[in-house]
Amino acid sequence: MEKTRFAFIGFQHPHIWDLVARATAHPAVEVVACCEEDAATREALAANGKARITHSDYRVMLATEKIDVVVVGEWFAKRGRVVIDALQSGRHVLADKPMCTTLAEYEEIRRLATSRKRTVGMMLDMRDSGVFRKVRELVRGGAIGEIRAVALGGQHPLLPGVRAPWYHEAGKHGGTINDMAVHGLDLVPWLTGLDCQRVVAARTWQAGPPAGSHFRNAGQFMLELENGAGLVADVSYVAPNSHGYTLPLYWRVTLWGSGGVLEAALPVKEITLYPEGEKTARVVPAGEPAPGGYLESFLAELHGRPGAGLTAREIFRATEVALKVQEAADKGLINTPL
Repeated sequence: MEKTRFAFIGFQHPHIWDLVARATAHPAVEVVACCEEDAATREALAANGKARITHSDYRVMLATEKIDVVVVGEWFAKRGRVVIDALQSGRHVLADKPMCTTLAEYEEIRRLATSRKRTVGMMLDMRDSGVFRKVRELVRGGAIGEIRAVALGGQHPLLPGVRAPWYHEAGKHGGTINDMAVHGLDLVPWLTGLDCQRVVAARTWQAGPPAGSHFRNAGQFMLELENGAGLVADVSYVAPNSHGYTLPLYWRVTLWGSGGVLEAALPVKEITLYPEGEKTARVVPAGEPAPGGYLESFLAELHGRPGAGLTAREIFRATEVALKVQEAADKGLINTPL
């Protein structure tokens, strides 16, 4: 079987290395080119050997190489332009999140993908977690009844000196809510079957970034789900740096239902269930993970074999909601329909 030819653009965010490893090892994928436009990053990659950079200008790469799929891992505010250019060149796109930072870019990406029948994927890997796969099974199976309220905690460590310096540069990040909440805004509908229908309120602010930083690193918002339930979320870079990503509060989800309460977190390999009518908690082991599920879903949809995994339609919806919540925070909007 002919392999799907992948090319990578941008290596300035560590998320991209998961996909580099999976694409390189995948029997149906061939990595044919890699582009990094930042000279310092190219030098670092040449020194550590993590990727073989073939191009320093992505437009030249798009114009000269035989490529089926473009993988986009640039700094956030650059991604939308790269995705649009890749789609205009006739390629499918698989992007790290977020794929873009403005609603205008999102609309153009969706228009191009639809009109040119190109598949767009995203590295929304929380669906691949055994913890959340089991949560979905429990919630969709009625373990806590009708959803009445959701609390989502997506706090990250700021990691000064480790996190890429472009986070703090003007015009490069694009917003903490759009950056992180897209994970949760895909996860909650996937877990519950409920879409988001209204931004009640949203806010971003600075909470301890380095002096001179432009990074509004703290973000919170409140949404209304389609059944009237409320979603309250915090996606701030305020977790203790010394704990990294090990806190049991990292990507924690609490679901309150008519038949009980369920709580789970990405690093915790069990789920706590408090059923209505019982006086003690149940502990439910995590399910089986599906590592690389986002890549398999993308390849299946690209080749006309869509299954039960992540779809372009769901990716577009999570992206649209995240951008609209970010806009509400930036402009002080309230009670905004989604």
